[in-house]
Amino acid sequence: MQYGMIIDLERCVGCHACTIACKAEWEVPVEFNRNWVYRLGPSKIGEEIASTYYPGLCNHCTEPACVPVCPADVVEMTFTDAETGKNKKMEVAATWKDPFDGTVQIDKNRCIGCGSCVDACPYGARYVNPALTDDVSTDGKADKCTYCKPRVAQGVAPACVQTCITGARIFGDLDDPQSEVSKYVKKGAKGLEVAEGKLGPNSRYYGRKKDIALLFQDYTPPKLANLDKIRRRGLLAAMVKPALKKVCDIGLLGFAGGIMLQGLKDEDKKER
Repeated sequence: MQYGMIIDLERCVGCHACTIACKAEWEVPVEFNRNWVYRLGPSKIGEEIASTYYPGLCNHCTEPACVPVCPADVVEMTFTDAETGKNKKMEVAATWKDPFDGTVQIDKNRCIGCGSCVDACPYGARYVNPALTDDVSTDGKADKCTYCKPRVAQGVAPACVQTCITGARIFGDLDDPQSEVSKYVKKGAKGLEVAEGKLGPNSRYYGRKKDIALLFQDYTPPKLANLDKIRRRGLLAAMVKPALKKVCDIGLLGFAGGIMLQGLKDEDKKER
């Protein structure tokens, strides 16, 4: 099974009901979004004028860039297939791809708020929510669209899908040839793949050729960030932050840690 979502641009009217429903369902801070709707155009595509919307969200990629960069301690987790009851054990950090439904999830209890996964995502689908703090991270926790997994587990559609007034969002199993999402893929729905990468986005778009061309022209990510460097910076943050918690003032340890982290950020900017 691989859950996916189709956005039918021929139906989308840009009303933002999906973003509002998501914020209400998950108490997303005003300045952040788990999903979004951007207006595109009017722009000239070939000899035609295109105008459409970009309803974006986490793509729950087949090969997510965000997962391997997480520096949180790895633990063994048991996953259960909701349909067959089959169990599978995996060692995962604080973010992972579910082996049975293909969604990418975050363990808020173990997330250290380093932002590595945020930096790694080429779609800007993750953010660090400053409202989610605890003893592990006083800076917040990573957050993003989860395809409303708790709702789906109860047989209810994701909040954005249920709220869409025109039925522009379709959710289901891409591996099921009889599902509505699979039928859309057969008609030509495709994901915003990174120009220099193969992540396999499972949130996909369908619409008029010129509108799809405009979307892909404006929002195809050019390339992946340096994942090795992002992971290295995250590992450093994982080591420095716990130590800083034990220091009342920003002493030598805090100063040195800050210098190291800033140095890695500067190097990363140069390579992008």
